[in-house]
Amino acid sequence: MNRKTLVLPAVVGLLAPVLAACGGSDSGSGGDDGAIVVGTTDRFTATKDAPAPFDPAYSYDVGTWNVLRQTVQTLMIQPKGDGDPVPEAAQSCGFTDSGNERYACKLRDGLKFSNGDPVTAEDVKFSIDRARSIKADSGVFALLSTIDTVETQGDNEVIFHLKTADATFPFKLSTPVAGIVNPADYDKGKLREGFAIDGSGPYTLKTETDGDAVTKAVFTKNPEYKGVLDVKNEKVDMVSFEDADAMGAALDKGDIDVMTRTMTPEQIKKLSDAAGGNKESLVELAGLEIRYLAFNTSAPTVKTKAVRQAMAQVINRSELVSAVYGTQAEPLYSLVPASVTGHSNSFFNTYGDPDPAKAKALLKEADVSTPVKLTLNYTTDHYGAATKQEFEQLQKQLNASGLFDVTIKGTPWETFVPAERKGQYEVYGMGWFPDFPDADNFLAPFLDKDNFLKSPYKNGDIIDDLIPQSRRVADRLTAAKSLTKIQDIVAQDVPVIPLWQGKQYVASSDDITGTAYVLNSSASLQLWELSRGVSG
Repeated sequence: MNRKTLVLPAVVGLLAPVLAACGGSDSGSGGDDGAIVVGTTDRFTATKDAPAPFDPAYSYDVGTWNVLRQTVQTLMIQPKGDGDPVPEAAQSCGFTDSGNERYACKLRDGLKFSNGDPVTAEDVKFSIDRARSIKADSGVFALLSTIDTVETQGDNEVIFHLKTADATFPFKLSTPVAGIVNPADYDKGKLREGFAIDGSGPYTLKTETDGDAVTKAVFTKNPEYKGVLDVKNEKVDMVSFEDADAMGAALDKGDIDVMTRTMTPEQIKKLSDAAGGNKESLVELAGLEIRYLAFNTSAPTVKTKAVRQAMAQVINRSELVSAVYGTQAEPLYSLVPASVTGHSNSFFNTYGDPDPAKAKALLKEADVSTPVKLTLNYTTDHYGAATKQEFEQLQKQLNASGLFDVTIKGTPWETFVPAERKGQYEVYGMGWFPDFPDADNFLAPFLDKDNFLKSPYKNGDIIDDLIPQSRRVADRLTAAKSLTKIQDIVAQDVPVIPLWQGKQYVASSDDITGTAYVLNSSASLQLWELSRGVSG
């Protein structure tokens, strides 16, 4: 069977057509016990600075969330074809007032944690209040910032009283920070260190480790699970690789069945172009991943707004994407991706095409001496091998203008994140995989008072007026006016510079089905969709 590429339409909120890999059933050896084996370059480590990577009250990156989504149940869940969230641990949820400030959920009958303990409304309250009170330095608690109090009525009803209207609240209840944990296993006042997870989700988890790092996560179907998901397999092994080349070699040898994030641009092109006898398939999926530069706006080198504006005026996104990612990404001119309701091309509207002369004028008017010396920091092992090439291109563009003297520095993720949170970087590169597919989630996490970047940038109009205004409106198209104003302010003040938005890819052996749904547009793994068999 030839290698082939299946392309799913990049339309958020619409159910993509069901596409499954086809071919013989003799490819892919799988695990020794018949498990489907999934490869990833995500690295899971417990360190002094981050000792509790799998605690829902701490975890806030796409890799660890993809572990939690398999194991910890939430009241709501995003459907596999995207769209509005639907009840999961709940049998029903909804606003009970006209002002979107009171949200009530009733639990499914017979819910149990994987150890057999019943799941009650009090457990839901405990879990959410715990995340709110711990206030981990990851900033994930900010997703629950609109909650005022959590009330229970009996064993199966939970009522959320909100501080202000929040039409996005159902989405927030679908994220792992709202995951339901057993008070018998989790301390109310501190994080649970290590890699153990206990929940009521579709799988239980066991990990294999080497020192302080997970090498394999074993997901076994949870017999106690009750929810909306149809779990199509009995076991999935997730194997963590040091780099994409090692992961690709494992797929070629049949040591793994599925290759997920993050493949290199070269691997994707090779799989897309190759033909003739190779029993591997490539699926292109809709994606909302974005990449951007962030600033510590208190750092002396970039404290002056004109420096940040001049960088925005010089950077050539089209050239950057073409040189590094080709057709696998698109230039981005706002924090909000082009396919999300409320998007505005604010950076292009403000700066137009790259123009060093205009950048020079900005710096001159602000009395900034040139060349401005800067260090651009990036992580070497979290967003894929192409990140270094991306920063080499940024360095080349900025230095070629004659206005900047840029050096670049790569750091492993486990040390990059603590340094960034402590404000040690003046300029640094980050990626964002949305918590849920709404424009609010591409703006508030960066700009609200408890923003996850720990950014010193604060704008009162955004925090006090525009974000609350946008959340009052259930019709997200109607909210676009407030959302556009936020994006325009960001383009003027430049606390961040958006760079590009990317597509998603999954490669698999030909006997694996369900790859078209193993990732949703928010890059959330849905391992329950995978199965082994022949399809045509």
